[in-house]
Amino acid sequence: MARPDLKLYVPHSLLPRAILIVIVPLIALQMIVAFVFVQRHFEGVTRQMTRNIARELAVAQQVIDTSPSTAIAQLRLINLSEPLAIQLTLTPGDAVENVHLRRWIDLSGRALITEMEALLGTSLAIDLVANDREVDARLLTEKGILRAVIPRSRVTASNPHQLLVLMAVASTVLSIIAIAFLRNQMRPILQLAEASDAFGKGRSVPFRPAGADEVRRAGSAFLAMRTRIERAIEQRTLMLSGVSHDLRTPLTRMKLTLAMADDLPEATAMAGDVDDMEKMLNGFLAFARGDGQEEIAEVDLVELVEDIATQARRAGINIETQCYNDTRQDPVMPLRVDAVRRAVQNLITNAGRYGNQVRVCLRFTRRSAFFTVEDDGPGIPEDRYEEVMRPFTRLDEARNQDKGGGVGLGLAIAQDIARSHGGALELGESEILGGLKCTLRIPR
Repeated sequence: MARPDLKLYVPHSLLPRAILIVIVPLIALQMIVAFVFVQRHFEGVTRQMTRNIARELAVAQQVIDTSPSTAIAQLRLINLSEPLAIQLTLTPGDAVENVHLRRWIDLSGRALITEMEALLGTSLAIDLVANDREVDARLLTEKGILRAVIPRSRVTASNPHQLLVLMAVASTVLSIIAIAFLRNQMRPILQLAEASDAFGKGRSVPFRPAGADEVRRAGSAFLAMRTRIERAIEQRTLMLSGVSHDLRTPLTRMKLTLAMADDLPEATAMAGDVDDMEKMLNGFLAFARGDGQEEIAEVDLVELVEDIATQARRAGINIETQCYNDTRQDPVMPLRVDAVRRAVQNLITNAGRYGNQVRVCLRFTRRSAFFTVEDDGPGIPEDRYEEVMRPFTRLDEARNQDKGGGVGLGLAIAQDIARSHGGALELGESEILGGLKCTLRIPR
């Protein structure tokens, strides 16, 4: 028989788990205290008090049995009732049915009945239901049935349920205080998690370390890490801007020189080389620049996809679009518009270069937005999916070169942009067109 997986019943969030760590031991402790105190202490006290009363009833029974007549026995009981503080009466009868009445929740009553039967025998009937404050006991004697009405306070200890109620109220109050304290301690951790998640999606939200020393240290380490990453991105962008300026100047001079040297047979070939160099430079800068300096803005994803598809049609690409919304909300989400546009355009350009038909599908869900680009080209072997997304990697032997080639940065740029938003780029085989399928996932 398979063992049940306890992980299915354990909360996944930190706050509910912390509450369980506090509440479960508290409840276990209360149950142990209730069992030990109620079962042991109250029952022990009840047996001791019942034993004394049972001896007094045994004395009354002996007085009745030694009396010469029933009338004298009744007179002796009257004289005995006052000092014993027990209401004693003698009624005719020659048998007592051994039936005891007790509520199931009356724990001390069970100990009372057991102790009185042990001392007075089974010719005894006890009623604890008719009056909660009295014990109505009937005992068989030689001259009739002895009825004793005993105050419950003389036979059993005070009601233990009051203690249980007090324990439950105290546990509830302490649990509320503990939960409030835990929520206050968890708040800095949740804020750190939200700031980390936002930074992983390319957004920098205000964050100030707070809470316990360990949480403050983790928050300070996160802020220092975020500052270093942002500084590195800024320095990389500034450096590449300078590189772009320095490299474009000699390329421009070379193009002007070639334009003036039309009579040279090598001019056309050199002009092609210069154009290739400029394309490679633009691709390299687009990959290295990334999107770290672009501001995040709300954008309608359907309009974005339709705009990209319109531009692709102008470039001569046969493209169709489909949009699906799995939520009741408008397909609007914050992202770096130009960066996502660049990533989807790269995927469409690759698909149009190696295929004749391109299909773009947008699916908007509660957690993410999916941009899927499919083509009817030759595709890529599955074992080379990871390799093809590396920068400057070209698998031209598996793809058609009739429509020109790139520099091996299209998929790498798209993957870098997806990761900067906290998403991913996934490759697969198109079930509809039969070529390559690229899925760009951007979490909301």
